[in-house]
Amino acid sequence: MMARTKRSRRAYSAGEWGRNRVRVFADPKTGMYQIEWRENGRRLSRSLRHRDWRRAKRQADEFAAGFVLPEVNGSRNAEPEPLTLGALFEIYGEEVTPTKGRHTRKHDRITMGMFLRFFGRNRDPATLSQRDWDRFIRARRAGRVGPSGRPVSDRTVEYDLKLLIAIFNWAAKSRDERGRLLLDRNPLRGLRTPKEKNPRRVVLAEDEYQALLKVSRKVDWRFHVALVLAHETGHRIGAIRKLRWTDIELDAGMIRWRAEYEKTGYEHTTPVTAEALAALAEAREMKVGGGDAHVLPSPGNPSVCLGSSRARSWWAKAQRLAGLEPKRGRGWHSLRRKFATDLMDQPLKVLCELGGWKTAKTVLRCYQRADEGQLRKALDARRRAHG
Repeated sequence: MMARTKRSRRAYSAGEWGRNRVRVFADPKTGMYQIEWRENGRRLSRSLRHRDWRRAKRQADEFAAGFVLPEVNGSRNAEPEPLTLGALFEIYGEEVTPTKGRHTRKHDRITMGMFLRFFGRNRDPATLSQRDWDRFIRARRAGRVGPSGRPVSDRTVEYDLKLLIAIFNWAAKSRDERGRLLLDRNPLRGLRTPKEKNPRRVVLAEDEYQALLKVSRKVDWRFHVALVLAHETGHRIGAIRKLRWTDIELDAGMIRWRAEYEKTGYEHTTPVTAEALAALAEAREMKVGGGDAHVLPSPGNPSVCLGSSRARSWWAKAQRLAGLEPKRGRGWHSLRRKFATDLMDQPLKVLCELGGWKTAKTVLRCYQRADEGQLRKALDARRRAHG
């Protein structure tokens, strides 16, 4: 009878129950793979002393086929198998990627697969060079590589390459089971990532916000609440969607923003305006579920929060109802830029605390934009000072 094999992300089993069943799995503390089997009714296990997932699976198959315990690393003096790009990505994906947020985990998986297809799974990471770097940038810009198959901006290319740099930096500081660095050095260190010269950072205008606000309840009460909270708190729609009632103190007028839902991982508490409290009170009347229920539950399933795709589609619908011509870059994030720009006369420290920014540099570079009225006001103030 053919050996039955079972695969999962963290474990691999080979052999047959009651006969030669073998399982390999990662030790949650060390990340090294363990092999487990039964002998005379007793469950036994042993460390394989490595983190190579492909090698661990092969050893499980060999053990199940011959029922001979595999040599751990052959011998003390045996040379380890060469590190390939595929093996490095598997180690990083097992040990580092799971610590990231949901969207970042997804980006890691997609981007690492893209790099493997482009550079080759068996490529020695240490051999990557400026030529490979430039070749990838040209191909990614042109859409010859990537999940969409379409040309992408330099900002997207930069985002992808930052992951590759992060993996190599991590490998240059991490050691294998013998205490040797996975990579002696980062071969791509110092290479320049492409920068978008004029990134599109749209700031929602006040009249546009008022137009959206006017039709917001026609879309859905959740859209109205989300729109007001985004405008009044300056926070990302992702953090707003995941708010729970245990994060809200209506009497004190405060909101707690959880670290796991903030892009920067920065947990903080902010006061809110009367407009935001009114929107939250409206949501309270619609509340479904217990104390830890979502402030903005999904229309189809109240046990989960409002989905990101639904939030985007509601934004598009509100633009149509408001008679606003579609404009690239005018979305939920344009409200965050509006918040930063509206409070430009406030100390940067105060603004960062209110909007959840970790550094003032990010606010100055990506969020605030002075309009003509503010520039003229500054010149008038200067003229009055001199007069």
